[in-house]
Amino acid sequence: MKRILMITLFAAMAAGCGGAQNGKITTVGVEEFAKIMAQKDVWLIDVRTPKEYAEGHLAAAAMIDVKAADFAERIDGIKGTVAVYCRSGKRSLMAAEQLAKQGCTVYNLDGGILAWQKAGKPTTTVETDIFTTKSGKLVKFHALLHSSIRIEYDGREIEIDPCSNLRGRTVDYSAIPKADILLVTHEHFDHYDSASIVLLTKEKTQLIMNSRCVELYGSGTAMKNGDNYQLSGDITLEAVPAYNTTKGREQFHPKGRDNGYILTLDGLRIYIAGDTEDIPEMAGIKDIDVAFLPCNQPYTMTPGQLVSAAKIINLKVLFPYHYGDTDVSGIPAQLPAIDVRIRHYE
Repeated sequence: MKRILMITLFAAMAAGCGGAQNGKITTVGVEEFAKIMAQKDVWLIDVRTPKEYAEGHLAAAAMIDVKAADFAERIDGIKGTVAVYCRSGKRSLMAAEQLAKQGCTVYNLDGGILAWQKAGKPTTTVETDIFTTKSGKLVKFHALLHSSIRIEYDGREIEIDPCSNLRGRTVDYSAIPKADILLVTHEHFDHYDSASIVLLTKEKTQLIMNSRCVELYGSGTAMKNGDNYQLSGDITLEAVPAYNTTKGREQFHPKGRDNGYILTLDGLRIYIAGDTEDIPEMAGIKDIDVAFLPCNQPYTMTPGQLVSAAKIINLKVLFPYHYGDTDVSGIPAQLPAIDVRIRHYE
């Protein structure tokens, strides 16, 4: 079993409430389910089909189709408290029984998403993926748009390159919790959005950007390629190079100006490449659990360059991002040894 478990999420996160013991199932109503899903370190799983999931789901819910052939394999290794739901509550009870057999404390939403919607509770289409750290803490990645990523970790909020409006898609950052850590790779408008930064920052936000963004914004901590910071006892950050190498593209992202980042959360190593091509320095980036690699020529990598970069880096899970109109659908077949996850990072 892989040490890191990743599950795609599109909905709200639910979990259990009073009375259940390990290996037991409790069916709860909407209000109780909502309280449970607000807790940290609770798995929320939507066991419907991908089509149902895409039409709307609870925020931060993982989709694992209970009727899919690989359901047992995908839930293998999930521990602790799990909240499950389906359309009406029948399929989720089937899933709950299997999860309880492996020792989980399971809460099943009575009436499913139909009851949730009837109660006026919100749904979403934002995709979320969940990973576990070496000590079992949950890390939730929310695919907002393009290169904008929201990360939840151990009660803390981390924002990457927030951008509120791009290509007809919008993000309401006023509805998202303030950031404990906010990272910006460089000053292009689809990465550096000062209005979004204002909405997301609070007094103790650790705002970290490249030097040019700090100059433009008037505050923040500047990191340059090669800098390392200990942000807290269990969070470290390294700034790594991100630049163009193809002749005629160098002006888009000149060497030495922009940052990629390696963010480590309790041992989980996350590589956010920023706008870059498959540069030689990638050979020194190792033991990556989750990588975000850009793919939109002429500004970043072609699909072929991205495949090359993924093979150079020792990574487990890959998210192509910042891909705009580039067709990235063929990338998974070219990287059979890597778990490639395509989300709405156009």
